Amino acid sequence: MRGTRRSRGAGTRRAARDAVMPVARGSTRPRTQALRMADAAAGSGVGIGVIGCGRIGQVHAKSVAAAKGATLVAVSDVFEEFGLKLANAYGVEYEKDWKKMVEDPRIQGVVIGSPTPFHAEQIMACAAAGKDIFCEKPISNDLAVIDECLAAVEKSKSRLMVGFQRRFDSNFLNIKKQIEAGAIGPVRMFQIVSRDPAPPPQEYLEKSGGIFLDMASHDFDMARFVTGAEIDEVYVCGTAFDPEAKGANDLDSLIMTLKMSDGSFGTIQNSRRCALGYDQRIEVFGRDGILTGNNKAPNTVTLSSATGVQAGLPYSFFMDRYLDAYAGAIDAFVEMVKTGAPPPCTGADGRAPIVAAKAASLSAKENRPVKLSEV
Repeated sequence: MRGTRRSRGAGTRRAARDAVMPVARGSTRPRTQALRMADAAAGSGVGIGVIGCGRIGQVHAKSVAAAKGATLVAVSDVFEEFGLKLANAYGVEYEKDWKKMVEDPRIQGVVIGSPTPFHAEQIMACAAAGKDIFCEKPISNDLAVIDECLAAVEKSKSRLMVGFQRRFDSNFLNIKKQIEAGAIGPVRMFQIVSRDPAPPPQEYLEKSGGIFLDMASHDFDMARFVTGAEIDEVYVCGTAFDPEAKGANDLDSLIMTLKMSDGSFGTIQNSRRCALGYDQRIEVFGRDGILTGNNKAPNTVTLSSATGVQAGLPYSFFMDRYLDAYAGAIDAFVEMVKTGAPPPCTGADGRAPIVAAKAASLSAKENRPVKLSEV
């Protein structure tokens, strides 16, 4: 790439690939990257670029570098410090201008992990360049902008996958598979619990779009995912207990009732604060049985004695809880790029939770059930 700043740090992928081989004579790239470039040229790995080198971009870059059949070609971030650091970590190229990276012919797929306001422009640029796209949720919080993005992707040869990582978590994925296999018969009811350990600062909440877009969108997606149906109506009962949400004119605790298009219904519980940690549970009730997904914990050992039963607490951070799910999502994206398969989480799947969030916001404001057709 012309004008590209190349990293000169040690090339690493994972523990088994940590050792840096000697740099080839006349090359400014680490030998590990030279080999990866050769692999890509030989067709042994699809080329992937990552936009955004912050927290989520770092997670995705690590997953791409470890994914079978993928070559991490380059990373891009407007902040050179973050971009070079990530590029050096994997011995790949750094490009400050993401538009130049998108045009790189070695790259077949682009992972968008930039801040939300940049997603739409980057999706449309990738589509125009004929690249397959993985975009962190949300595409946008504006439905008109989302529709513009989906139209651009539809007109191109590209495919768009939206990064709702919980679909790739072993608990939720297992529940989905068992429902599809008929283990509990037709779904009748569900309960989804999603509670964070502690609220973020007021400054974050003021820019987050509110609890329905920022937090509950994952749960709206999960309701659609496990039932295989669309959300028809939502009713919210909620309040703000803590000063962070009060100051941001937002809610921090709520229960929502959802009616689905197939006649099933269920509840979502959200809270910005949970003393025991990151509380992520689900129960799906069907005609013939119940499926339950409980919390995951770093310590799964239980002590049972005369004084009681003691077990470890759940994970306290969402990145730890869903680390494997993030990797699974990237693996699915790489497979999509390699095989031409349809996206496992489409642009329409990315749009639906935004509609639900807007309906929930209206329900909270007007204290009534709101059909999504009203949005």
